Amino acid sequence: MKRKSFVLTGAPGSGKTAIIRQLECDGFSVVEEAATDIIALEQARGIAEPWTHPSFIDSVTNLQRQRQIRASSQADEIQFHDRSPICTVALATYLGYPISPTLSQELKRIKREAIYETRVFFIRNLGFITPTEARRISFEETLRFERIHEETYRNFGFEIFPVEAGSLLDRVAAIKRALP
Repeated sequence: MKRKSFVLTGAPGSGKTAIIRQLECDGFSVVEEAATDIIALEQARGIAEPWTHPSFIDSVTNLQRQRQIRASSQADEIQFHDRSPICTVALATYLGYPISPTLSQELKRIKREAIYETRVFFIRNLGFITPTEARRISFEETLRFERIHEETYRNFGFEIFPVEAGSLLDRVAAIKRALP
């Protein structure tokens, strides 16, 4: 039986990480998001805003690929990914960067290998945003980023399954009900 790898995506601050943590506590295999970890690493190295460097997109892409490949050896039937390379396309668009050769090759790989299910769990914003060191974005910018994410996934042929704002347990329950 082929593993089903589902992507959770949405704007920054929408609650994806809390949902991923709950799914993990409920026994599901999860694959961590890459961009936040790249930001934290680069900030620890003294680069205050690593997303302002075009190499940021490739760093995110490379870490996503490493994590996805490592997770592919797990025997779990269902796996949840906190973002995917399609999110990295949305991020590049939002930041005004072109699709790099590294990201382009990764997009070809995930399509060729059919890595992700075509149903994407799109976590809707909560109506506010809480800034962090890695999340320096206004709520208005978050809404723009959310629109770019949704449009990008649709353009790549994914089906959006909206997970509306609500309690953590309600959102997780909606995801579980939508599983095949």
